[in-house]
Amino acid sequence: MRITQGTFSFLPDLSDAQIVRQVDFCLARGWAIGLEYTDDPHPRNIYWEMFGNPMFDISDAAGVMLELKSCRKTFPSHYIRLSAFDSTHGTESVVLSFIVNRPPNEPGFRLIRTEEPGRTMRYRIESYAVQKSPEGSRY
Repeated sequence: MRITQGTFSFLPDLSDAQIVRQVDFCLARGWAIGLEYTDDPHPRNIYWEMFGNPMFDISDAAGVMLELKSCRKTFPSHYIRLSAFDSTHGTESVVLSFIVNRPPNEPGFRLIRTEEPGRTMRYRIESYAVQKSPEGSRY
């Protein structure tokens, strides 16, 4: 199952050249770049681990790609997300994020149904990744 989170999630994975063009787009607007990683891509898991510090003062995409290469080497079987932060007054938020690395095997999610009193049904989604332990060795 292919996880679809972020701006380009329904497209094929971006090549490094395409990632460079997106980073150039972000840097031209003065946005800061950050890299995050996780082994649990549940849609409600918004707190991914930050890789290094946010790159507020970087002006060249080559520096971002060097950091991305290091992140991919450190976490080859994790999801890695590139995020761009706009710090201008009135926005002050992440304005672009997309996945730049995926594990070789994406196990997906399962739907869990719970019957409650009064013919009530409750549904929740659970990642197959959380059934393995410990954290960090799920893939």
